[in-house]
Amino acid sequence: MSEKQKINILWFGDDLRIRDNESLLNIMQEDLPFLAVYIFDETFFSSIQFGFKKIGQFRAKFLLQTVSDLENNLKQKKIPFLKKFGQVQDIFKQISEDFEVEKIFCQREWTKEELEVVNQIKAFLPAVKWVKSYSQLLLQPQFVKEKLDEIPLLFTTFRQKTEKDFKIRNEFDSEHLVYNKSILDLKINSDDITLKTLGFEEFEMHQSTAFPFSGGETEGWERLNHYFFETENLSRYKETRNGLIDQDYSSKFSAWLANGSLSAVSVFHEIKKYEEKFGGNESTYWLVFELLWRDFFKFTSMQLRDKIFQQSGILDQGYEFESDQNLINQWINGETDSDFINANMLEIKNTGWMSNRGRQNVASYFCKILKQDWRIGAAYFEEMLLDYDVHSNYGNWMYLAGVGNDPRSRTFNAEKQAEQYDSEYKFRNLWLK
Repeated sequence: MSEKQKINILWFGDDLRIRDNESLLNIMQEDLPFLAVYIFDETFFSSIQFGFKKIGQFRAKFLLQTVSDLENNLKQKKIPFLKKFGQVQDIFKQISEDFEVEKIFCQREWTKEELEVVNQIKAFLPAVKWVKSYSQLLLQPQFVKEKLDEIPLLFTTFRQKTEKDFKIRNEFDSEHLVYNKSILDLKINSDDITLKTLGFEEFEMHQSTAFPFSGGETEGWERLNHYFFETENLSRYKETRNGLIDQDYSSKFSAWLANGSLSAVSVFHEIKKYEEKFGGNESTYWLVFELLWRDFFKFTSMQLRDKIFQQSGILDQGYEFESDQNLINQWINGETDSDFINANMLEIKNTGWMSNRGRQNVASYFCKILKQDWRIGAAYFEEMLLDYDVHSNYGNWMYLAGVGNDPRSRTFNAEKQAEQYDSEYKFRNLWLK
């Protein structure tokens, strides 16, 4: 019996890009040939929490587009790529029947479901070495450790400490590498994966969506260049970011950042290039500020792990709620007593998108006015949002429920917010017509 060919595996997760990809750079330095793999994890498309899917149709479609773009980019580099739908451990078992896997290169995760998948692979491939990268972060953990003994409760403290002597690593020069390893004799083929495979019907995006974009690194960079260099919208970001209608009131980078087809580090360096060309102002700073918020939630969950999913949150604080399915359904279907809340809820239901202003209002309304379990709201967002990110989603929901990073209990007044941000009823008329 002939010996199996030794290979490494580049296992893509939420780092679906070529540019600034540390795992890709690292695996290219190895002598062994490697196989790039992306698995549409069947579990994530079939499991239900609080009655909601983990991934809904909008993110599923965006993910399919993203992986298709990645596949094209890898093909141009002649990197062998395997795209599968199924149970992760089953796919890795199939690969290990044909090859002797030496190392697995991937993005480091620390939330429970992702860790469970890694542990399943470790159970039947105990000898494999793992090389993990903190590629979803703007700030490096070592830098944050030097600045802070522990992650503070308040974002302001985190920001002030990390902004002093601000150090952001350079981008990893992974996009210019050329694959020149031996050809792999792949006995398993990539799956032809469609929305139907993932459990959804094909659909067209709603004509009124504020997020009419496709998934993938290529489109992510087109969007960045449009928002920065073609329109100079970045210089107006702070004034327009609370908008509700159309594409350009905010950067819309969150969906590409969430699945890693854009890296936060790349976005940061592009902001710096923009400032060199057009000058910096409060708006250019404010996008960095938002990237720091994103990191803050990631570092908080890294420190406190599964507490972010618990009803009492990271504060271990009692959260009183009522269980009323009718109220939850009214919220989901845009049938509450508030037309502003309803308009926002109809937007997410029809498009998978909602503005930051809308998200804060509907979450506050769900927790403080309807008095429902905040985790149900978070689970609904997890299913619906195109740009779902586990750390930001649960961090923001805890925050607005009063069990997270803001110990002050705050309630948004939806009517006042509507008056301030939709005084001419344009947004409400768009969705309530």
